Amino acid sequence: MEKIKVLIGKPGLDGHDRGAKVVARALRDAGFEVVYTGLHQTPEQIVATAIQEDVDVIGVSSLAGAHMYLFPRIIELLREQGADDIPVFGGGIIPEEDVAELKKAGIKAIFTPGTPVQETVDWIKENVKPG
Repeated sequence: MEKIKVLIGKPGLDGHDRGAKVVARALRDAGFEVVYTGLHQTPEQIVATAIQEDVDVIGVSSLAGAHMYLFPRIIELLREQGADDIPVFGGGIIPEEDVAELKKAGIKAIFTPGTPVQETVDWIKENVKPG
C-alpha cells in the first residue's frame, strides 16, 4: 500500500520549529512519509519542494504572525503551478478570528497549540489519498 507523503514547512522568519518537528515525527510514526523543509522557507521554496517531492499534502506552521500572508501565498503559488490539487493545512499560533479567512483562502484545516497530534493524523487519513 502506498504511503501518504506529507511536506511539513516553516515559512517566513519564524525560528521556532519544535512543534513542527513534533508533528513531523508523529506523522512519520503514524506511517506517513514525511518531508521536513526546515526553518526560514519562502512560500516559493515550500511549493517547489512539494512539487519536486510529489507530496500528497502540505502542512505549514507559523508562530510569528505572518500566517495571513504566507498561508494564502502558498495556495496562490500552487494554483499558478497547476498543483492546487495538493491540500494545505496549517498550524501554529493562529487567532480564532483568522481561521475562517484562511479557510476561505483555501487552507483545508487549522490545528492550533494543544490540538492532539492524533487529530492531525486522523484528518490526513480522512482527507488525503496517496499519490
